[in-house]
Amino acid sequence: MDSAAPYLTAQNAASVPGQVIDLLLSIVHAAVWVITHWWLLALVAVALWAAGEAIVRHLAAKASAERMALELIPSRHFDPGLEEIFRRGVQLARASTSMPWWAPRRAKTVQIRMRADGSSPLTYRVEGPAGGERLLSITPFGPDVTVTRGRPLTDKPRQHVVRAEFVLRGKPTAPLRDVPLDPDPLQPLIDAVSDLRAELGDLAEIRLDIQRAPKWSLRARRVQLMSDARRRERREAQRAARWVRQDATGVEDSLISHVQQLVSGKQGGGGRRLVMPPVPRRVDPAEALGKLADDDHLVRVQLLVACASNTAGRAEARLAQLQAALDVFGGGSRWAMRGFMLGPWRFGADRWPSRRGFERRWELGHCQPPKANWVRLDELVGLLKPPTVHCRLPLLASDLPTFEHGDRSLLLQGIYRGPDGRRRLVATRAAETLFEVGVGKAGGGKTERALAQAIGWAHAGGGLMFLDPHRDSWPRAVPFLAHDHLMQRIALIDLNASGPNPQISSWNPIGMHQGQIAHEVVEATADAYASVLGWDDATAPRALTILTAALTVLVAVNEAACQAGRPEDQTTVFHVRALLTDPVFRTAALNAIDGRIDEETRSWWTTVFPTLPIDAFAVVLNPIARLAANPVTRAFLGQGAGAYNIRAAMDLRMIVWVCPGGNGPTDRLVTALLARDLLRAVRSRRDTPEGQRVPFRPYFDELITLTGAAPETIASMFEDFRKYRVHVHGMTQLLARLPIPVRLSLVQNASTLASTAGSQSAVAPVTAEWGDRPSPDVVAALDRFEHYISLTVEGRRIGPVRITGPHLDEVFADYARPNIARALVRAAQATAEAAPLDELTDRAENQLTRVSSFLAEYVSTAAPVRLRKGYK
Repeated sequence: MDSAAPYLTAQNAASVPGQVIDLLLSIVHAAVWVITHWWLLALVAVALWAAGEAIVRHLAAKASAERMALELIPSRHFDPGLEEIFRRGVQLARASTSMPWWAPRRAKTVQIRMRADGSSPLTYRVEGPAGGERLLSITPFGPDVTVTRGRPLTDKPRQHVVRAEFVLRGKPTAPLRDVPLDPDPLQPLIDAVSDLRAELGDLAEIRLDIQRAPKWSLRARRVQLMSDARRRERREAQRAARWVRQDATGVEDSLISHVQQLVSGKQGGGGRRLVMPPVPRRVDPAEALGKLADDDHLVRVQLLVACASNTAGRAEARLAQLQAALDVFGGGSRWAMRGFMLGPWRFGADRWPSRRGFERRWELGHCQPPKANWVRLDELVGLLKPPTVHCRLPLLASDLPTFEHGDRSLLLQGIYRGPDGRRRLVATRAAETLFEVGVGKAGGGKTERALAQAIGWAHAGGGLMFLDPHRDSWPRAVPFLAHDHLMQRIALIDLNASGPNPQISSWNPIGMHQGQIAHEVVEATADAYASVLGWDDATAPRALTILTAALTVLVAVNEAACQAGRPEDQTTVFHVRALLTDPVFRTAALNAIDGRIDEETRSWWTTVFPTLPIDAFAVVLNPIARLAANPVTRAFLGQGAGAYNIRAAMDLRMIVWVCPGGNGPTDRLVTALLARDLLRAVRSRRDTPEGQRVPFRPYFDELITLTGAAPETIASMFEDFRKYRVHVHGMTQLLARLPIPVRLSLVQNASTLASTAGSQSAVAPVTAEWGDRPSPDVVAALDRFEHYISLTVEGRRIGPVRITGPHLDEVFADYARPNIARALVRAAQATAEAAPLDELTDRAENQLTRVSSFLAEYVSTAAPVRLRKGYK
């Protein structure tokens, strides 16, 4: 055994080179086989890749089928801070991982969808895993954002569709621009889609997918960036060394160097000088990696955009607008469209081979971002929230309806100029427009706007009352109301008595021939006097008592006259004097109404009235004497059976134009009587079921004048009329000059609040209601017929938006009939039963005689009772 060992060792040593050679030959043969049969290996690799990709796609599609959607609707005052938005981003990143363990990476994403189709400015939705719904439903934004479950969105096919994917270009480690929150970062995107037209099939949608960064991918990216940084540093060092050597060589070969050698006597003795090349600088990881240096709040994003339209060219133009809007976020890095240009053609998401992958990600919500799309959450704050209070939203047809002539469900508001320059007549729903207030300087266009609205409402078949103390509105409106179907519905109550033979209508405030309730008539007339004269229970209790007692007797007499079939023999307010100062008339009146008044009133006339001094009546009779001294008011109020009946006008959808004739003391008293009668008539609608109450719209021009006569009455109108389907529209030059009760009621209940130009102090109360957006100086600088206006549509406030007031000659040009304007005036006077002033004045002067005759006949034929003591 010992003798054989050296032999075996020598044999093994001899076989080692052979084994090495065999190994080398095997490797060579394997390499030759691979080179010869490369296609087979490639086919196997492709098959394995295809099988793996098919499995991954199947799992990803299965996971995507369990996704949910939430729609975020911000309030008008939504104003989040940076911390709130950042917390929302953390929620989104965390929710992206709420998937089953088997779900592929591409399905683990949360998608923000910003969509506009012309029906809304911008719809903001969040789609993500169903497991993250609880996490995403409770936002850091609080009650300022309403979160609702999003319904599936289905789009009709459009004829023209363009697609684009955006990637981050520029320095890969540099952040996007820090965009401030005021103005809203979404403003450029909303501006880009502000002129979408639903009728043309326009659609634009942006989808931002957020995915938590995988650690291995982030580490690989960092290694690549560090390698690139070191490579760049080495190249820079080598470049610097070359330049240093070239500079040194150039110095030694220069003329100055040779002169120095000749002077010193040294001819090339030293040789070339030693040059120390610069050493590559150490690469700082924080500088080289930039925003990728830390793991905190780092995500990958995918940004997809699609635009569509049924009109050629509009989708392409929309995509270009969105591309320009995304440039706002550009800083050290920027959003750029993926692909390349080849002549006039662009190869990207719209063409093979990228289109199929784009559509798969678009339909299934998968996220496969480019390797450069790494961002920190604080770079995306502008996209992580819905539009805020700092965003200017466009006014779309879905927000504010377009006015259509003849549609009674719409109420004209003005002309809105869209972002694309198109102008359209905008309107509100008549049922929602309960009260309106227009403020602005004289000649600014508030009355013109009210006239246009009233004329549109009249042509649609609505009833209205236009109360204008100065009468300027009537001749302006006549040419546009001169239509056969309107003439029978228009009544003119004009107390200006213009012309050689003025025609005046008539009204008996205490008349009972129109079915009024006695105590309501007494209360309305007494309250009208009290409001104008400043009476109340503290300052003038005796005057109020005397007037109320007198009106009670006169109204009872009028009830008797109407029941006797003699309404033309009713008393008027002018007979208060006769009742208080004429014993004969008083005795006849009290005898005639015996049994018609309560015991308390009868006792007052028996026991209290005889004790009153004669001068106690002066405060009551003075305002009546002023009314009687004016022939117009004497004729208007002095008829027993007046024609004016505002309750009937409401129920019959009539158009009543009332021009009291000025703002003097007498005119204010007439205005107060009219206003109080309107309040009484509206409240009397309680006898009609709510569904059968016909809508009616009183327009009050010059509210300062009207409220000076009846402040509490006007305030009550804005508080009560809504219940009776009567909607008041008021106009005034100065909101601050209105009495406090009126001003508070106006602002509190106004469905529409509008302002034209004026001084800053005058418009400040209006802009204060808007939160000074716009500010008083902006409103004060408006051009004529320009308005800022806030509106109520579908229960929510729209605006304030800037509109142009409708001009009658433009909006209603086709309705103008100036050639038959006179016929309309005659028809309106005939409907109001107007008569010559002289005739009515004579009749009013003889009314007391007719009443006295009626009382004498009534007492003699109605079984008179014995005169009670004290009536004399």
